[in-house]
Amino acid sequence: MCFVLYGVAGPSAFAALLSVFALTWITTRLGYKRKQKLGTAEQREGRTARQVLANLGVAAACACLYALSGTKIIFLLALAAALSEAAADTVSSEVGQAISERARLITTWERVPAGTNGGVSMIGTLAGIGAATLVTVICALTRLLPSKLLWVSLLGSVLGMFADSYFGAWLERPGLIKNNSVNFLSTLVASISAGILVSFA
Repeated sequence: MCFVLYGVAGPSAFAALLSVFALTWITTRLGYKRKQKLGTAEQREGRTARQVLANLGVAAACACLYALSGTKIIFLLALAAALSEAAADTVSSEVGQAISERARLITTWERVPAGTNGGVSMIGTLAGIGAATLVTVICALTRLLPSKLLWVSLLGSVLGMFADSYFGAWLERPGLIKNNSVNFLSTLVASISAGILVSFA
């Protein structure tokens, strides 16, 4: 994933990827003992190749489409949105589990234990939006995307973050799909959303 992003989209995409990694690393370790008690803590060995592919596969595909299309900006926007959503999803989940005792199921709004698939909390949501903002700003500062289109990537990533919660409640909670599929679909939603929103810019 690193090679594809750096080789195709350049050091700007790599910088954005590093910011996603840093946010993931920090928030995964936040309240780790509490997450262990909840049974939601990430394993000490780290994330698997499948998890990495699920979170970064869409961004890498967008980088390849950017090169094949003759460098059309829409694919860089989709790439930035996918990376920002990956950060938002992880940070919202990790911070929510570390700090909130309870969450609300996004589909019915019923109260559920923190860490429940599809559960959202105010602190987790705000942390996720903050993470998406940080990654998107880095994309703009490193000139991966124009500053005037920053809002497109950010809004797309936030929509993807909420889609992740919906997929978690609707499909993952009853066991229809697994978390890797939810992560892939949510980054895909973020990318497609950014591609649609740019037409309004």
